[in-house]
Amino acid sequence: MSQTDLDELSALNSSYVASVQRGDVGWFKEHLADDFMCTNPDASFYDKAGFLELMGKPARIKALVEDNVRIRLMGDFAIIHARITYQGASGSPRIGRFTDDWAKRGGVWRCISAHTTGEEF
Repeated sequence: MSQTDLDELSALNSSYVASVQRGDVGWFKEHLADDFMCTNPDASFYDKAGFLELMGKPARIKALVEDNVRIRLMGDFAIIHARITYQGASGSPRIGRFTDDWAKRGGVWRCISAHTTGEEF
């Protein structure tokens, strides 16, 4: 495992979560692969264009934090697993998990897929 890749993926993961909370569409445009696909807790399924549109809407959750992050690096492919805690739309504390897949393409890490579980997300 390359420590440089692990450090970069760790930073990208933290930025991804922060960008969800603040609706940073520009960050996602830059870091998602063109063939990105996402499955959300409500079973909705988005391609990159749909996900960017979703991220442009006001967040329904607050205080989104990731922990228990595990990065599995397999050459130019990585899987990131983590737990999330957040305040749901009703104001209640919530917990969930996510799995993001990253591929190094042309020397640059791009998120190629995401799957999130949780309530009131």
